[in-house]
Amino acid sequence: MKLTFVERVQRAIRLTEELNALRYADQEAIRAAWSDLTGQAVDETFHLIPPVYSDHGVNIRIGRNVFVNQGCRFNDIGGIEIGDDVMIGPAVSLISSGHPVDPDERRRGVTAAPIRIGRNVWIGASALVLQGVTIGEDAVVAAGAVVTRDVPARTLVAGVPAVVIREI
Repeated sequence: MKLTFVERVQRAIRLTEELNALRYADQEAIRAAWSDLTGQAVDETFHLIPPVYSDHGVNIRIGRNVFVNQGCRFNDIGGIEIGDDVMIGPAVSLISSGHPVDPDERRRGVTAAPIRIGRNVWIGASALVLQGVTIGEDAVVAAGAVVTRDVPARTLVAGVPAVVIREI
């Protein structure tokens, strides 16, 4: 059965509320709840500290050995792909959608583009990654950064908007 946009949002809210009620120590139940939310089996090496939030859930793909700290937001209308060995700090927001800038279009439409996070990336606390961004392998996003453009592999980015600070 195909769900409408509103039904997908309501489903995601319900499933994340249920996931967030689980005890941190019950990682098996957390993985099962995450699998229900995303519609994808998750590897036993996936580790998540609730709470977590999502607006659809079904557009998230996660690799092996991924760690998601507490308070993260996955707005996945445009899609979110997370590679193996990624660490996501507390209160990170991955926002793959938004609204048109034009005031006449703003309430009538949604813009969306996928977020892609490469292998072995570390995203620091309270960072914000916006739609259409790809973060290259082994990169680090500093705490509090606002990432509006692609991040090259093996670089450290920081700031608002995030810029390359140095190569790793």
